[in-house]
Amino acid sequence: MNYLIIANACVWLGVGGYLLLLARQQAVLARRVQHLEILDGKK
Repeated sequence: MNYLIIANACVWLGVGGYLLLLARQQAVLARRVQHLEILDGKK
């Protein structure tokens, strides 16, 4: 039973880590889009 709890915790830690990775990548892409929009407005 202990192995099941440990495995479940590992799965949820992996899911949480993946969500953090996705959130970070989304923030980077949002900054790039904003930068491109600023550059486009200067023309």
